[in-house]
Amino acid sequence: MAVATNKTVVRRFMVEVLGHGHVALLPHLVAPSYVTHLPLGDQYGPEGARLEVADYRTAFPDLAVTLDELLADGDQVVRRFTLRGTHRRPLWGIPAMGQPVVLSGIGIDRLAGGRLVESWGQLDLYPLIRSLADPMAPLPGRDPGPTVAAATDRSPLGRSPAT
Repeated sequence: MAVATNKTVVRRFMVEVLGHGHVALLPHLVAPSYVTHLPLGDQYGPEGARLEVADYRTAFPDLAVTLDELLADGDQVVRRFTLRGTHRRPLWGIPAMGQPVVLSGIGIDRLAGGRLVESWGQLDLYPLIRSLADPMAPLPGRDPGPTVAAATDRSPLGRSPAT
């Protein structure tokens, strides 16, 4: 039964707190000793979780959260999720572009006593960083493909024309 309860706590945190901004639920879902380990630094307790939620909800006022997968074993829950929203305000120094953004992430949560006590999270920020660059530029480390001139020098079958 603990596995089902743990999944419910994580689901409520993601959907009700992050997705809908119901931060009043945090003391019921997050232990006072909670720590979340993030690439930009750790956050502590319900107040740290509130600050993290505020960052997302400020940057993406129309934030929508989708739980793509939720797996549990014992006291741990793994979540794969997608965040969608319009980037209206800066997020961690990344200026707002006013464009819709889709971010994917994964988190591993540890629970005790029906509350989150520790989390590890990774969010793919590449779509935000990419929006700062020329969207038509080739991706770093990838062959941009044939140029227009090179493409017109080939037959429809990809062979060079006979000379």
